[in-house]
Amino acid sequence: MLLRLLTAGALSAVCLTASAADESHAHAGHPMQGSITIAQPWSRAMPPSAPTGAVYFQLQNQGQADDRLVGAQTPRAERAELHMHKHEGDVMRMVKVDEVKVPAGGSVAFAPGGYHVMLFGLKQPLVAGERFPVTLKFEHAGEQTVEVPIQENAPAGSAHSHH
Repeated sequence: MLLRLLTAGALSAVCLTASAADESHAHAGHPMQGSITIAQPWSRAMPPSAPTGAVYFQLQNQGQADDRLVGAQTPRAERAELHMHKHEGDVMRMVKVDEVKVPAGGSVAFAPGGYHVMLFGLKQPLVAGERFPVTLKFEHAGEQTVEVPIQENAPAGSAHSHH
């Protein structure tokens, strides 16, 4: 009986080790989680009656392969969508996009007048000095959550800090 227990335990250990080794190779063709960094997240303070808001940040892909931002979510709003501003003639309008490519070794700015995460159905006002979490979903790098500070104006050094 003792010999059977020892044999079963040894066999379990070998199986677990083999399983862990297989898992470490499962993502060999794709950038590993953490190849995307999210810098300078922020959101602008909005009046209490505003039903929408936006989130801005910088994405840097430190991986060897392209990745794509494919979605976002936050408990602060009913819905979060990827958007960009697009010139149509003399008019600038906001359009929803399904994804944003983040090239290998490259970066993408989410800033006023360009790409941003649009928040619809705010559950509470965006008040300067507060923070809230936003989870960004990448095709290969998976989900990453970042704390977003709410500010009166764009942070110094951001792409549109002069606005």
